[in-house]
Amino acid sequence: MTASPESDMNIQSGHDIETGPAGGAARDDLLDMVTFLEDFGDELEASTELFVPNPFYRMALHLMRAHFEGKIVTPTALIGASRVPYATANRRLKDMVAAGLIEQRPRTVTGKSVSLHPSETLLEQWRALSGRIRRLAETRFGGAVKTSGTKDYYFGGSYMETRSIPPLQVLGEPLKPQGGLRVLVHGDPTFMVMDNLKRQFEQVVGCAIHQRAFSIDRLREEGLRNAERRASLYDIIAVDLPWIGEFAQKGVLMPLDEVMEIARLDPPDFHAAGWSAVHWGGRPYGVPAQMTPELFFYRRDMFAEAGLEPPTTTARVLDAARHFHKPNRGQYGIAWNAARGTALGHTVMMTMADFGQPVLDLPEIAGGYDLGVLADDSYRPTFDTEAGLAACDYLLELLSCSPPDILSMSWYERVRPYASGAVPMAYGYTLLAPYFELDGSSPAAGTTGYLPHPAGQGASPVAPVGGYVMGIPANLPPERVRAAVEALIVFTSPEAQKMYVQNGSRTNPRYSVGADPEVRRLSPIFEAVDGMSWRDELQFWPRPPIPEICDLFQICGEEFHDMLRGLVTPREALARTQARADALITNRDP
Repeated sequence: MTASPESDMNIQSGHDIETGPAGGAARDDLLDMVTFLEDFGDELEASTELFVPNPFYRMALHLMRAHFEGKIVTPTALIGASRVPYATANRRLKDMVAAGLIEQRPRTVTGKSVSLHPSETLLEQWRALSGRIRRLAETRFGGAVKTSGTKDYYFGGSYMETRSIPPLQVLGEPLKPQGGLRVLVHGDPTFMVMDNLKRQFEQVVGCAIHQRAFSIDRLREEGLRNAERRASLYDIIAVDLPWIGEFAQKGVLMPLDEVMEIARLDPPDFHAAGWSAVHWGGRPYGVPAQMTPELFFYRRDMFAEAGLEPPTTTARVLDAARHFHKPNRGQYGIAWNAARGTALGHTVMMTMADFGQPVLDLPEIAGGYDLGVLADDSYRPTFDTEAGLAACDYLLELLSCSPPDILSMSWYERVRPYASGAVPMAYGYTLLAPYFELDGSSPAAGTTGYLPHPAGQGASPVAPVGGYVMGIPANLPPERVRAAVEALIVFTSPEAQKMYVQNGSRTNPRYSVGADPEVRRLSPIFEAVDGMSWRDELQFWPRPPIPEICDLFQICGEEFHDMLRGLVTPREALARTQARADALITNRDP
């Protein structure tokens, strides 16, 4: 995308992002179990002199707290946490290492200095203990013990229920790229969550992480500029899905099958549309880091009160928009992207898809259209069609039931009136759902229904897939490639994706994460998106990732904006768009 759904708020363009405290609300919930057991131990030891500190207990708690807080633990620090004499604690520490509860990772070349981390065995025992204590609390004291807020966490136990995705483990061998890992991302909520968890990730990979975040347009510019350098400034870069064709064709990204075993990524775990979207010419050029389909948000409570059915078709959308549109009361029917340029350009392509019309002459296949042919360079634009005319008519009808500033409304601006209650319907990416889901004062919190795009006559519902992949620059020095590959696997793993969600993200590219019981409890959006994926409603073809896609966004956004302003008719807008698109594709570089 280019002015993207992933709005440009909270972006320090061109500057390194400040590192805040690790974690957030989810981190605090995870630490509740540690805090409870520490406090319980304090009370027990203070109650009588007969109760003495248990070094295994105290060192395990200290190690788990440090793991969740992203802090380094040395043997000296762990011994100090034991509350027993040094010699006794040292023996118990060796016992824990021998039992496979603690992993040691070298901190120096000689290996004489090490850091200590909980092993998979200790993490699993922690999960089991958390669950047992939660159940005991419910049984003995009546009902679930809840922490602050609305999340159903139980001392961190729910984070690691029997079939839940476990916490991230540290790598057995720390990464050692000179100067640390350098990552270029977009300044959206998901990548900002990753930055907030920086200390945890540094502990996991064993080296410093330097993250830079740019606005969407500057991110693309920096990615292209970086490719012209002799050696890449970044080990990993984030790439908007529609740019894959351009970045692959221009040699910006390295084909991943050249430098890693793709099976390590567990491709079947990714939503099919998201995994397909990272390919160009049959080769993967990145790993889905966030998948954020554009959905249709609607207020279930207002529809129920009005006796209206969920708006599964464009006709029902218009009926509902007219019903709710009451400008004299400050209430409008619907919000959507109509700002001139790339914002409206995205809307145009997606609306044409709602009427079954791809913007290129793609071959039809079961469940959609085949994007695998794009690398053959034989595509042609298909805007000036009857389905395109139906899309124009629909947008003009929406305009009559929209807020007065609709023609300057873009990514975040369309969700803001929905969150405030000024509109009962909006087209929006899942990425933006936290703006009302996590705001208890929003009328839309807890009352929002999620649908794929309502379909036009004769078409099928589509949820256009958006989001970002993380890839490795083609000009990355060879000595840094291995570290980049290992970090890429960590950052896109199910364990990392779950952390993003628990800290506020509403994007997820993996089936396993969407099925996790803790993730499902956080938002109905994950179950809804999983259902769309299984029904083949998640589709990437509405915005084909050809090298000219950004120019096509601009063309659509200009010509259709003139139509919405009444300067040209729908047929004129289609003809002008078609002519400009034909010229662009015909004159492209060989």
